[in-house]
Amino acid sequence: MKNIQLFGLLLVVVGSFLPLVHVPIIGNWNYWKLDHYLAIACWIFSACALFGIVNNEKKITRTFAVLLILLFIFTLIAVKIQSLDYFSFLPFKSWRKTLAGVVKLRWGWFFEFLGAFLMIFSKSNNKKI
Repeated sequence: MKNIQLFGLLLVVVGSFLPLVHVPIIGNWNYWKLDHYLAIACWIFSACALFGIVNNEKKITRTFAVLLILLFIFTLIAVKIQSLDYFSFLPFKSWRKTLAGVVKLRWGWFFEFLGAFLMIFSKSNNKKI
């Protein structure tokens, strides 16, 4: 359904402004504070998915929803690697892992993934005659 896909798209867009990562002392970061280029890619994929939703192109919508999920997974991996790399000056790996573990993921990711999965798994009511 178009409404469910639009709701999923809205969740993805709103989720980009919600807290995604918590860094101690600095605070919560959303997509725009994590990386501008990843946030712009998220919005471009969302705009392309909106194009697919408006034009009833299910294949385009699902393709960009899958690309959004891949972007979110890439971002999660990048955050983990960056937090490990940030503490690379420490002499022991156990210290690096402990301090990198201080960087926590927040609840905004739930909205991001839920919105993308809604765009993928929503069924259409179009009946061909």
